[in-house]
Amino acid sequence: MQKKEKIYTVSQLNREVKSYLEGNENFQELFLKGEMSGVNYYKSGHLYFTLKDKKAQVKCAAFNYKYKRIAEDLKEGDVIKLFGDVTLYEARGDYQVLVRHIEKENQMGALFEELEKNKREMAAAGYFDEKYKQKLPKVPQTIGIVTSGTGAAVRDIINTAKLRFPNINIYVYPAKVQGEGASQEIIKGIQTLDNIEEIDVIIAGRGGGSIEDLWCFNEKEVALAYFNAKKPIVSAVGHEIDFLLTDLVADLRASTPTHASEKVVPEKRKLQDEIENRERYMKTILLKYLDRKKHDLIRRQESYGLKGYLKNIRERNVEVTDREEALDRAFGYYLAKKKQEMDVMQERLSGVDPTKIMQMGYSITTYKGKAVKDSSEIPVEGEIETVFSVGRVKSIVKEKM
Repeated sequence: MQKKEKIYTVSQLNREVKSYLEGNENFQELFLKGEMSGVNYYKSGHLYFTLKDKKAQVKCAAFNYKYKRIAEDLKEGDVIKLFGDVTLYEARGDYQVLVRHIEKENQMGALFEELEKNKREMAAAGYFDEKYKQKLPKVPQTIGIVTSGTGAAVRDIINTAKLRFPNINIYVYPAKVQGEGASQEIIKGIQTLDNIEEIDVIIAGRGGGSIEDLWCFNEKEVALAYFNAKKPIVSAVGHEIDFLLTDLVADLRASTPTHASEKVVPEKRKLQDEIENRERYMKTILLKYLDRKKHDLIRRQESYGLKGYLKNIRERNVEVTDREEALDRAFGYYLAKKKQEMDVMQERLSGVDPTKIMQMGYSITTYKGKAVKDSSEIPVEGEIETVFSVGRVKSIVKEKM
């Protein structure tokens, strides 16, 4: 069976090739070494060149090269090592390398290789995951700052914070932020401020500089100090290049120290306006609620049911009184009838009262406490007792007849 042919448009083909290149991790975040050719710095802020060796060449582009701290003196014939990603420019069908960083031969290649290795390992271990990011407090009372004690960064953070919230408290841990020993001082500063109970959030960083100046914020030990902080921490390094390692593990990344202060410290005036607006809103809602209840009460007062309520009560009182009187009459009749019945029964009982019969001359004889009805119940010489209407006697039976 003949295979059905698939016909691509040129656009479809280029799009699929671009997707393949950008989706293949072997072509992303790679280092490439070669000789520069056709170097062009454009006024738009982009740098274009070709990188070649003895057998081949590839087109390269560094967009916004100034923000990537790429040197502005690169020239034809320079041997460089670049860090970037392979892609395809669909419109012309040219495959090219999008450049993130350039270094001249034998400068910082080993450091970048180590950085990319750390990024991959830490990403795989979850250090960059959103689930570990702490939320910043809405209204911090006290902030801590780890930065140079004499640079512009600390002044920018403090001035911005005080302008936005004049009575905020600020702790500053002055630390070296570049050069030998900087990493240890930054780590110590974060740990120290993290253990001060009243501090709500920490800002750690510095102003701008070359990638060499900023490199301590790319070191794994410093990044781990950011990650392990119990309090929310903001990475505030003045740069616009790809994220530093500390940017990736911090709870929030700010592009500059001033920006960090703006992110952390709310404007007091805006908070007060917000509270006042909410208060007005709540008052409006409450007044509307009370107004509805008032109209509802008036409506109920004017309703037929409520107006006739007292009348209904009076009518019910009269009805209850009538029923009580009727009940009294019925109960009196019932008592009189029962009394009459008892009188008749009493009269009947009095007719069979033994005491009255005895008053007519009759008596009762008992033997051993029992009334005697037959003389055979009494033995000769037995003692009997005779009860008269007045008095009683005991006798001994001498003879039975």
